[in-house]
Amino acid sequence: MHAIRQHEFGPADNLVYDEVPDPVPAEGQVRIAVEAAGVHLLDTVIRKGESGGPYPLPDLPMTPGREVAGRVDLVGPGVDEAWHGRRAVVHLGMASGGYAELAVTSVEALHEIPDHLAADVAVAMIGTGRTAMGILEVAELTKDDVVLVTAAAGGIGSLLVQSARNEGAVVVGVAGGPDKVERVRALGAAVAVDYRDADWTKAVRAALDNPGTAGGRGVSVALDGVGGEIGRGALELLVPGGRIVLFGWSSGEPLEITTSDLYAGGITASAAVGPRMLQRPGGLRDLETRSLAEAAAGRLTPLLTRFPLAEAAKAHEALETRATTGKVVLVP
Repeated sequence: MHAIRQHEFGPADNLVYDEVPDPVPAEGQVRIAVEAAGVHLLDTVIRKGESGGPYPLPDLPMTPGREVAGRVDLVGPGVDEAWHGRRAVVHLGMASGGYAELAVTSVEALHEIPDHLAADVAVAMIGTGRTAMGILEVAELTKDDVVLVTAAAGGIGSLLVQSARNEGAVVVGVAGGPDKVERVRALGAAVAVDYRDADWTKAVRAALDNPGTAGGRGVSVALDGVGGEIGRGALELLVPGGRIVLFGWSSGEPLEITTSDLYAGGITASAAVGPRMLQRPGGLRDLETRSLAEAAAGRLTPLLTRFPLAEAAKAHEALETRATTGKVVLVP
């Protein structure tokens, strides 16, 4: 089979399209003929050798990839033969061989894909979608909220915009560049602004003052995965009693929040990812199931940017330079 291999930590060019032996499932495992593989921002961090997040960096050489969808083409010992030929999606874990034509995983981790759901949609929902479900669980949005989403055209952000819209909230989407702003508006955001504009927070306030938008109400919930100056702007837009839910810092700089910020603004702050999500009742599988159900019912539709498997290096470069929209997917 063909797979992406990495022999050294470093730049995207270290991701090499190569031919390797076909993997064979062990006891309790199945093999999936991959139709779509997810690419995550954390993949780029691991590739550079900077951090494995809460997990150690993988041994090299390795094949990156955390999420795959496709059809089960081989079952290992002890696995029900009924799985053979079924469409399935799975979160493999950290750097676990997803960038490949074939991938092996525990049968217990599989989710069957509904017939009408495309593989690339399923692979977006199994990882990025489950994170969005966890963020929403913490945020507890209502129809009375005015919700600001940073990086609203990204994989997670675009799902949060749709979810807040479905809840009946007024949605403010913040994205980088006019094309992304238009995509956010098309997703249902009542207000969509370009955070590359130095006065973007003023534009948000002006739009919310419009009686036809929010009737003068300010931002009650900020969902921020960008951090840095953008996260600070989102924080400062919150009204007293508002809340900010944090789920990362794609800018490379975490949002710094002090107790003075909380007292001065009369606000609360929560971290949705990390131990809170990993140790929640029901675990991550429950979030995966809910995420896939939302897509299957047509309530959530992930935005996708596709690359051929052989161009994984280009996919990483595009993701790192924010040249992508939605979830990045590799197609063998």
